Amino acid sequence: MCRHLVYLGPPVTLRELLFDPPASLMRQSWAPRDMRGGGTINADGFGVGWYPNGGEPVRYRRACPIWSDPTIVQLAGVTRSGAILAAVRSATPGMPVLESAAAPFAEGRWLFSHNGAVRGWPDSVVSLAGALPVRDLLTLDAPTDSALLWALVRHRLRAGVKPARAIAETVVAVARAAPGSRLNLLLTDGHTAVASVVGHALSIRRTPTSVVLASEPYDDESDWQAVPDGQLAVATATGVQIRALMAE
Repeated sequence: MCRHLVYLGPPVTLRELLFDPPASLMRQSWAPRDMRGGGTINADGFGVGWYPNGGEPVRYRRACPIWSDPTIVQLAGVTRSGAILAAVRSATPGMPVLESAAAPFAEGRWLFSHNGAVRGWPDSVVSLAGALPVRDLLTLDAPTDSALLWALVRHRLRAGVKPARAIAETVVAVARAAPGSRLNLLLTDGHTAVASVVGHALSIRRTPTSVVLASEPYDDESDWQAVPDGQLAVATATGVQIRALMAE
């Protein structure tokens, strides 16, 4: 499956997250440590979104492996932000490899990513998709499970549902419709990040002024905390709450 992370804290360069650590997201694209559920590498695209000067996010996405794009290396060395979401993609068999299929998905201040797969796609979630506005279905970023998950979350956000509840409601609905799905979702507005843990791994690193939520630790330091399955993490740069998904 995919790998993703979000960082909130004092501004850092994209390079410090994507390339410099010994098990960075770039390394995870070709040598991930944890690929439960299938796949061996994450070479079907990548994306990074960041918030410049407190404004709406900027995205850079490609359909190629992150290691094959020289532009992102140059860009990462000179781009700084205090809020960053990045992902590398392993496409589920049968789903297209497109730039528009790579996370992060975006609208307004929101950035979104999905690590996992919807079991029985697409038949298992036809009823959930049918409850969305027709326009949302006609304008999906890509014909993939991740794009539909984003549309389901976004529909709730547009209706005024709080971010943690929007993620939890979406995960519970999809898990009921498609049991056995892996639904690690990641959402941020540049100030708060929400992450679900269903069927895949998530780790947290906290300091007094920053937080990282990541599919897997990008180094071997001892301050990473694994989040148990079935939990929801809500984080800011100065604190993290972890609670049961069903409680939300």
